[in-house]
Amino acid sequence: MKKIIPFLLFLVLIGCQKKEKSVQINDLFKADVALVFKEVSLLQKGIESNQDEQKLQQQFLKTHEQYKKIEMLSEYYFPSVTKAVNGPAIPEYEENDGKVIAPEGFQVIEELLFPEYDVQSKEVLLKQIGIVMANLKRIASLAKTNTLTDSHVFDAMRLEVFRIITLGITGFDSPVAKNSIPEVVPALQTLQRYLAVYDSESEEAKNLVQLINEGIKQTSAKIPFDKFDRAAFILNVGNPLSRGLYESQLRLGIPVFDEVRGLKTNAATLFDKNAFDAEAFSGFPDYKTTADKIALGKMLFNDPVLSGDNSRSCASCHHEDKAFTDGLEKATSFNGKTYVKRNTPTLSNIAFQRAFFSDSRVNYLEDQAVAVITNKEEMHGDMDAATIEIKKNKEYVAQFKRAFLEKEISAFEIKNALASYIRSLSNYDAKFDRYMRAETTFTADEKAGFNLFAGKAKCASCHFIPLTNGTAPPHYDRSESEVLGVPDKSGKLDGDLGKYLISNAPLHKNSFKTPTIRNITLTAPYMHNGVYKTLEEVVDFYEEGGGAGLGFNLDNQTLPTDKLNLSDLEKKQLVAFMKTLTDIK
Repeated sequence: MKKIIPFLLFLVLIGCQKKEKSVQINDLFKADVALVFKEVSLLQKGIESNQDEQKLQQQFLKTHEQYKKIEMLSEYYFPSVTKAVNGPAIPEYEENDGKVIAPEGFQVIEELLFPEYDVQSKEVLLKQIGIVMANLKRIASLAKTNTLTDSHVFDAMRLEVFRIITLGITGFDSPVAKNSIPEVVPALQTLQRYLAVYDSESEEAKNLVQLINEGIKQTSAKIPFDKFDRAAFILNVGNPLSRGLYESQLRLGIPVFDEVRGLKTNAATLFDKNAFDAEAFSGFPDYKTTADKIALGKMLFNDPVLSGDNSRSCASCHHEDKAFTDGLEKATSFNGKTYVKRNTPTLSNIAFQRAFFSDSRVNYLEDQAVAVITNKEEMHGDMDAATIEIKKNKEYVAQFKRAFLEKEISAFEIKNALASYIRSLSNYDAKFDRYMRAETTFTADEKAGFNLFAGKAKCASCHFIPLTNGTAPPHYDRSESEVLGVPDKSGKLDGDLGKYLISNAPLHKNSFKTPTIRNITLTAPYMHNGVYKTLEEVVDFYEEGGGAGLGFNLDNQTLPTDKLNLSDLEKKQLVAFMKTLTDIK
């Protein structure tokens, strides 16, 4: 009998080797899902049997680390179900149905167990565990019939590296327990196992294994969350690893599939000059940007012909030397007597967003252009009237023919040309980008500032790397809105209700889109109402926990309400880093 068992194991191994590599990957994934379920079951039993707080917390950490082994493919193939397992612990508003969706999953469980476990929340906790278990069963069921491809597996592996850089080491999905650095280890171990299915013998594969092992070494070193060197990790592990995976895919002859999306499928690193595709954010094939459209859009942008009385242009409020802002708290209204409702936002580097205006009321730059032109307080223009005037101008007629191939001049062409020009204002070539491409160095304060930005100061949890806006990685398919509790000049909660005025959803009261902080040194004053004149004031606002720290009673504040406990030196270092985001000379 003893001789038969090794022989049977040998047959199983041979059988596995005959399977397609993507099938082998799916087998590994299904086995890991079962292990996650086992750990969740142990957590459930611990709660039911009233284990002490320390044991429950330890079991939760073990469970969530096990989840990190399935995150790569679960997020990739089953995103909606996975969101119910590990989504943010804040409610969301479903705009199509007009419903508020309560948070659920591991992050809710974490908040119930950390920093202390209140036994009074036992039933709520068990309910959340039941939700997680049900969704893990759903994932296991879907995995049985899910067909993987080698191209998609390699895509998922690179996206997992990007997820580690943007959401993992920044603490996004372990905000209370602060266990996100150790959780990188199981994610990297899984990546290593998957890679070995495709290649374990070549020199290139061995180099990748060394990189992964270095990443595991750095993230398992029990370095406190606030002290972890994120800059070094990205430069020495994250970027070389994602690039190495891309090069291995090409070397193995596995196609890089052709798909238009925000983060390009052929982006070797997050910081490649052309890693992001502006066309993927524009929405429609007719919107495609061309050099002729950009040139025409620039002419229109600087021409008052679009305003109601030919008195102001887009450039009147968006000055190039100020990163296309105006340096004012709020611009003067069209009537010259009052002020517009909100601070003029930068147009620099805004192309890579899924929503525009502070209240997120439009989804495309074309619609933003029309909304500004036709707004009675801003330009008080009329698209049809502007079209008639433009048709009288021979130079414009010639430019439109070049840009739109003999099409009739209409409101569509005008707004598309303007949007094309604005899309061209995104270049991502600041010192920060060059540093991450290993083309320059940071000062000690700049590097410390980045590590604070992506760690202790929690900036990167909303201003996601590398875009530093609210467009959420790694798919960059939605732009987020936050409730900060911004004051007005008198020190009271600002009365602008923000996104609530669009959605009528109570959780959106005082909610505003997370803007880009690219070129932030040029775009003062800050916040939607221009209340803060300096970056130091902005940092102090966040230091106190936003509106909660100012004494405002905001039940729906999404910004963490606890103090950051930044020292004076750390505040200066944080500002030093933000200055590296300037790319307008």
